[in-house]
Amino acid sequence: MQVSLGGEGDVVSQGGLGRTRNQVLFVAALAVAVAVFLAVAAARHGFFDLKVYAGALRYWARGGGEIYDYVKPWSTYGFTYPPFAAFTMLPMAYLPWLVSIVVSVTATVVVSVLLLWWLVDPLARRQGWTRWFALAVAVCLAAAFEPMRETVNFGQVNMLLLFLVAADLLWLVADRTPTGRPVPATYRRFAGVGIGLATAIKLTPGIFIVYLLVTRRWRAAAVASGTAAAATLLAAAAAPDASREFWTEALWNTDRVGSLAYISNQSLQGLVARLDPTHPSTVAWLAAVLATLAVWAWRSRVAVAAGDEPAGLALTGVVGCLVSPVTWVHHLVWLIPALVLLVHNAFDAPAGSLRRRGLLGFAVVSYGVLISRLVWYWEGRSQVTTLVGFVGANAYVWISLALLVGLPVRNRSQLVEAGGEADLRQPDRGTSAGQLNLVGRPLTVGA
Repeated sequence: MQVSLGGEGDVVSQGGLGRTRNQVLFVAALAVAVAVFLAVAAARHGFFDLKVYAGALRYWARGGGEIYDYVKPWSTYGFTYPPFAAFTMLPMAYLPWLVSIVVSVTATVVVSVLLLWWLVDPLARRQGWTRWFALAVAVCLAAAFEPMRETVNFGQVNMLLLFLVAADLLWLVADRTPTGRPVPATYRRFAGVGIGLATAIKLTPGIFIVYLLVTRRWRAAAVASGTAAAATLLAAAAAPDASREFWTEALWNTDRVGSLAYISNQSLQGLVARLDPTHPSTVAWLAAVLATLAVWAWRSRVAVAAGDEPAGLALTGVVGCLVSPVTWVHHLVWLIPALVLLVHNAFDAPAGSLRRRGLLGFAVVSYGVLISRLVWYWEGRSQVTTLVGFVGANAYVWISLALLVGLPVRNRSQLVEAGGEADLRQPDRGTSAGQLNLVGRPLTVGA
């Protein structure tokens, strides 16, 4: 049964306005709920890491000291990134503190929204959802995500690095863009530049160079390696003393980053270290890392062979968190692509199917754990060595391992449908806007 509000144009106009109003109200309510959640649950770090960066850069650029000699007052923390990172952050040495905060938060928000747009928009178009609404919901959910809020509160650079890598893999390395269109050969010549720059800023994105090698994208791997090497050599030429100290001493001084057994270290190394903080087993850690890398290499090659570059990005982000000796909670923003792709794969499955329910359940549980601050319950507790403590204190590690093993890979035809021209079609013109539900899909109305 269709209720007419006058002429056909009136039905379409009233239905479209009603749907938009409902979506705006839903997003507003979700944003308020997230704001309340953040006010209650989010830890306050006072931009601690940003203070370390700014202090070290001022000490180096304006005080005449060596950047790796700087230690933040009343702490043991100093600058831990390569010299090239110091040059990219150099304006911070001259900016007022409040301006540095504004720049840090704004940059993180902008690149996060762009990344979510690339990941969420193909799903919205494939499902016929209102695209701005899908993005707005994703942004609200990302704001509540513990690694994201920790990145903002610490003033960290994680999302900027993820953005560089994702832009490279999704728009240059891949043969198709996230919209499903072929990547022009002119652009593909620069494939690897973003990964190389991210690696020169912070070494951990170097796992993506290994990803390019494992998946036999030799040219992109060479460009990434060359970019990282050129940036590093340029920094060495400009600051030879700082470069010498970093590569010969600061890089190997693990005391600069804190205890490996600290509860925030949600890597395989952190898991092993918490079993015996005084004498963590190097053999057990290496065995776990090698097994994890073997699974990742196999799954990554399957993803690239199927043409699923987003899955390759997601799997490599996950494995980078697992095998890095230190993966603080804020580093787990690298799991965002995997969580979004879980939802995408769920909605690719038939409605009501066991596969859809299973993948959605996997996504909801993973997201729920990763906004909960669950692992912090065991901070400083001796019960970490009990079974319950071992499971709970390493909860984020288990989520990462589950994503590595359980994230589905789509084939090329599914990706073309999800991002290509066919997905740009609007709902059947025979369906009025008054028959659309909150997200813009056709709504069945019984008689």
